[in-house]
Amino acid sequence: MTHQDLATLSDSLFQAFTTAVANHSHPFSPVAVGRIQSIAAGVVRVTGLDDIGFEELVQFADGSLGMAYDLDIADLGVILFGHPASLAIGEPVRRLGRVLDIPVGHELLGRVIDPLGRPLDGAGPIKTRRRLPIERPAPAIMDRLPVTVPLQTGIKAIDAMVPIGRGQRELIMGDRKTGKTTVALDTIISQRDSAVYCVYCAIGQRSSAVAKAVDVLRKNDALAHCVVVVAESNEAAGLSYIAPYAATSIAESFMAEGYDTLVVYDDLTSHARSYRELSLLLHRPPGREAFPGDIFYIHSRLLERSTRLKQELGGGSLTALPIVETESQNISAYIPTNLISITDGQIYLSPALFELGVLPAIDVGLSVSRVGGKAQHDVYRTIVKDLKLAYAQFVELESFARFGAHLDESSRRMLAHGQKIRSCLKQSEQKPLRMEAQILIMAALAEGLLDAVPIEQMALVQDKLAETALEHQADVAAWLSESQLAKEPLPPALVRLAETAVAPFARGKEQV
Repeated sequence: MTHQDLATLSDSLFQAFTTAVANHSHPFSPVAVGRIQSIAAGVVRVTGLDDIGFEELVQFADGSLGMAYDLDIADLGVILFGHPASLAIGEPVRRLGRVLDIPVGHELLGRVIDPLGRPLDGAGPIKTRRRLPIERPAPAIMDRLPVTVPLQTGIKAIDAMVPIGRGQRELIMGDRKTGKTTVALDTIISQRDSAVYCVYCAIGQRSSAVAKAVDVLRKNDALAHCVVVVAESNEAAGLSYIAPYAATSIAESFMAEGYDTLVVYDDLTSHARSYRELSLLLHRPPGREAFPGDIFYIHSRLLERSTRLKQELGGGSLTALPIVETESQNISAYIPTNLISITDGQIYLSPALFELGVLPAIDVGLSVSRVGGKAQHDVYRTIVKDLKLAYAQFVELESFARFGAHLDESSRRMLAHGQKIRSCLKQSEQKPLRMEAQILIMAALAEGLLDAVPIEQMALVQDKLAETALEHQADVAAWLSESQLAKEPLPPALVRLAETAVAPFARGKEQV
């Protein structure tokens, strides 16, 4: 190769290099980095991130995440979503430039995840197309519809006495080990045959309790239409704090597509304690029972997201069943009273009834639904309208009769009828009943058809009525529709069907 050829090649290479450099563009994106100043149990103080926004995500050197929550002049308070053991003072903290969000969509159905969207069930990664912020404003008043569609829980004591409508917020409250979670899980199981998607949010629970709840849903074929969000008690308090908001965003994604959804918060007592722990670590001033002053606000902005949307917005709904734990039956404690004032009614589970074996242990006198009665089926409402008063009178009379007082004939009849009502309200767990079966049982009770049935055979006769309703489900549904259109109090054909089912037991031919 001659010198001229070398010079020509050199010029060509230089020209190609110059062109490549001129065409190359590397976008420059500055990354704000701060430093850890101090570390506590669930929070850290960070300096150097002066322009960060509220609830913005940050990432630590070990890859764990945190959320900016306490914006001070001198430094920044960050809530941790992991344990601080792997962090050290002086390590860098990187600003991510986005608020905390979670993956949403139908791909989550049947899965168990943590509040950050990470799978916990060992079924592989979750690939979703969308993400939503965990904190979102509640729908505007003008975007909402009245609660007029019932949400059947499958539990007779609730659907008859304390009905719930789609879009309602109904509080479940009671002492420890009184069946609060069982009521919530039975409600989820009852939705397996409907088009209602469910989100079960376990907050601050033991891993064994969470595994048991997931197993109950799986055995009853209810996990396929449910998403389970878990923040266990041994995890960071920050995960327990964001768990209900993440669960609500998942439910809202279904509601936005026009689906009816149900979200269970189990329980908000643990959520409040987690927030109290974080607030005290962030040096926020404590108030009553050491809870911060905005403890009411964190629950109200959560539960206000429950609603039923207008048809122009899809017509979906989000029904909330928050659970709160009482201590020694004290329903006037700070957190329970806060939640009672936020929700549209409460279902109270009594330890006394639980000890007597009246399950579910729902105290009808202390339970109320301020909205659901408007969503109850007209025939159902007609049948049970006098049962709550009759049951309350029975409870008072039963207390009086314990003293051995002499009762007249009318009082004895009231006592016997009240015992039949209590027996009808009993129900085994994981066995929800369809509305047609409940109406047939309650119609037999209201018409006095069960008065001649021995109390020890009440469980058998109810099983027979439920079986009869299932066999004639199409007929019962047609009778109810015709009666509702004709504004009749009770379909005569329904009464005759109940009489046929009860007759063998009333004559004593069936044996226990």
